[in-house]
Amino acid sequence: MELKRFLDKVASDTPTPGGGSVSALAGALSASLVAMVAGLSFKKAETEKKRMEEIKKGALSIQKRLIQAIDEDSKSFEAVLKAFRLPRNSEKERFHRAKEIQKAYQRATRTPQLVCQQSLQLLEYSKTLILKGNPNAISDAGVAAFLADAALAGGLLNIGINLVAVTEKTFAKKMDVLIQRWTKKRNDVMKMILMKLIGVKQI
Repeated sequence: MELKRFLDKVASDTPTPGGGSVSALAGALSASLVAMVAGLSFKKAETEKKRMEEIKKGALSIQKRLIQAIDEDSKSFEAVLKAFRLPRNSEKERFHRAKEIQKAYQRATRTPQLVCQQSLQLLEYSKTLILKGNPNAISDAGVAAFLADAALAGGLLNIGINLVAVTEKTFAKKMDVLIQRWTKKRNDVMKMILMKLIGVKQI
């Protein structure tokens, strides 16, 4: 979707695209900056050059996947709305509707999970670029980190919101474990990034 059209749709009074899609976009923007900074760091020592090439390749792959996730998140939420619109005139229909709603809410966590996983990788890439990349592009690497962090925070929030309606305890517990693991990893990596960036002169 063309950017201006996407932004106009986000600003409209429709439920999609919403925060999940915007989180995916933030991740895709982070991936673009990561790829840029890695490319600007190719002139480093040969041992680092190989790593920078790997980071750029990985970031472009993540960018492509997160661009797809923008639409996927909207579709998954629309599936939740569709389930809620199912008929509920009889006991059988109400049972079927409730079952479909639960399925839709569980499926709606898939794209945010993907956003979280990819964003964590982008945070790792950003950290490497901040520490070992082209020093002239450290602010770009920092922005990439902040965008990835925003995407990750959005992904975690959207998983949590969907879990509120999930009644299957096994699934909810599995997601809770993942949320805790990803949150800890996010905090650890961002702490290292901020410690490095804090010394950069700010205007």
